[in-house]
Amino acid sequence: MIWLAWRQFRATAALTAAALGVLAAVLAVSRTALVEQYAQGIAACAQGGDCERFLDRFFDEHQTPFLGVTAAALVLPALIGLFWGAPLITRELEAGTHLLVWSQSITRTRWLAVKLALLGGAAAMAGGLGSLAVSWWAASLDRAAVDFPLMGPLVFGGRGVAPIGYAAFAFALGVTAGMLVRRPQPAMAVTLVLFTSVQIAMPLLVRPHLLPPSRATFELSPGNVDQLLRGHDGALAVAVDTRVPGDPGAWTLSSRITGPPGAGVLGVPGLAPEDGTHVPVAAASGPCSLQAQPDGPPERSRDTCLDELNRLGYRQDVTYHPSSRFWPLQWYETGIYTALALGLMGLCLWLVRRRQF
Repeated sequence: MIWLAWRQFRATAALTAAALGVLAAVLAVSRTALVEQYAQGIAACAQGGDCERFLDRFFDEHQTPFLGVTAAALVLPALIGLFWGAPLITRELEAGTHLLVWSQSITRTRWLAVKLALLGGAAAMAGGLGSLAVSWWAASLDRAAVDFPLMGPLVFGGRGVAPIGYAAFAFALGVTAGMLVRRPQPAMAVTLVLFTSVQIAMPLLVRPHLLPPSRATFELSPGNVDQLLRGHDGALAVAVDTRVPGDPGAWTLSSRITGPPGAGVLGVPGLAPEDGTHVPVAAASGPCSLQAQPDGPPERSRDTCLDELNRLGYRQDVTYHPSSRFWPLQWYETGIYTALALGLMGLCLWLVRRRQF
């Protein structure tokens, strides 16, 4: 039975292996120049003491391939579910080859169990290899990607061990959809919709609660305040950076301005609540006057205004997951997807025994 399953799957396996090989070769060629440029830039800026500017420029130059490679790592599990999982049973049902196998000494359960074990293991391996290649290539850019940290929802799913769980789950989801729908194209559509929905729901509803989030309060400074503006009512509008001071790779769940008791704060129209806040401090006069500086206050005036805000008791309140939780969250999420994949495979084994095909 293993030999038969392999013969049926070998063309797909060869095509996937070739695609991964081409991806790895392209990444290996481009990575050499990437690593050299990063090492030379770090060595040069270490002497001048301004590495932040180099890192920003380095990432901006390679942002497009960085996002493209990350997108490829995110799409790979979905492709496995579509082209490995969904047709696995529907193809047998259309061709009628399942009846030939069942008429031999092979039971339904064994027939499906071998397929699930062989192809499910291959799917997990393909997801892991894709993630390994992408993580290896993007190591330098990940250190420079301040706006796309490893803990961020966009990058997190394309790094580490989580894609192994994604691929196994997508494959099992495709097989289940195929057994329930029994037609290849509708089964692929159902697989794509359900897998995409789960991938969107995970970082929004589940991942933030896998571990208790941390919370910290910081004084306002040039490092965590992006802009000081004058609101329509003459009050000062403060836009804070969503990054966590001291841990730019952290995953920020919320970042807002808090004031002293009774002072109150309001969101700025046009800005997200965590990014823009009206504080009841005059912007037309006093330490936070913006009248004479249409393009924003000079650094000394800015610092004076921030000192005044800190004196009045205004702070940045941040709820976040620190960057040190990257691997714990990876393992938790991989375990959840693996459990879901095993549960769907168990459902498939139950269906093949109970339903008429």
